[in-house]
Amino acid sequence: MPTTIIHRRTNIITLASGETIAAYCRPDDIALVEDGSGWWVHFVGEEGASDTYDEPYRSYNEALWAAKAAAEFSSSL
Repeated sequence: MPTTIIHRRTNIITLASGETIAAYCRPDDIALVEDGSGWWVHFVGEEGASDTYDEPYRSYNEALWAAKAAAEFSSSL
């Protein structure tokens, strides 16, 4: 079951293994997804499209702080 944190009116959703962005996220959400190389921060767009940084973060906390910073930036636009 995914975990959702709301930061600056943005949903930051942490997905467990096997959970997909398309199943749990909506446009303007930020998804945190772990794989063998680390934690990826995905910015969810229309129709399930997502964009991410070039490299994963080493820890969940680093990815979460990056997602929170992105949410703060987008809330100030």
